Amino acid sequence: MSDSSTGPSSTGPSSTGPLPLQGRSVVLGICGSIAAYKGADLCSKLVQLGADVTVVMTDAATKFVGPMTFQALTGRHVVVDPYTHEEGVHVEHIGLADRAECFVVAPATANFLAKAAHGIADDVLTSSLLAVTCPVLVAPAMNVRMWQHKAVVRNVATARELGYEIAEPGEGFLACRDVGAGRLAEPADIAARVGALLTA
Repeated sequence: MSDSSTGPSSTGPSSTGPLPLQGRSVVLGICGSIAAYKGADLCSKLVQLGADVTVVMTDAATKFVGPMTFQALTGRHVVVDPYTHEEGVHVEHIGLADRAECFVVAPATANFLAKAAHGIADDVLTSSLLAVTCPVLVAPAMNVRMWQHKAVVRNVATARELGYEIAEPGEGFLACRDVGAGRLAEPADIAARVGALLTA
């Protein structure tokens, strides 16, 4: 991913006027997927729109993209471990939930979807999810056969019943070299969905 994909660009929002998401607080969850690098692109786009982004990474996500990448993009502490504490956040997952005006998980793995659908809270990301009262947007990314598995289909349906918005994955060439649905939705499209949720 080139520097131009994550930094400010001439095609981004104008710096001369108010930004569309200026001062709005977004919590961005990153799960362990090869698509985690696109999460960095999404993070950059949200920051360029003026959002105050706090990133929460699962331990698996850090194997794909380092927390320092997101810290550089947001200028904020990146939450990885439920026992790490930012100044002013008393209990990490509750502090995150209180802060969030929109809670986004992109990429969301099949494992995360299963936890979200069944109320499992075994890390800071899923614990925060159970505590939020703001809009939630989940953007899955996985192999096409996983995406089509009955268990995943059921979990996505349950997530929708719980009120979570789902950014459907796109179709194309996947990291596993299969072709089909499973690609993370384009970061620009996810950012637009976030903007719509925050300005509705």
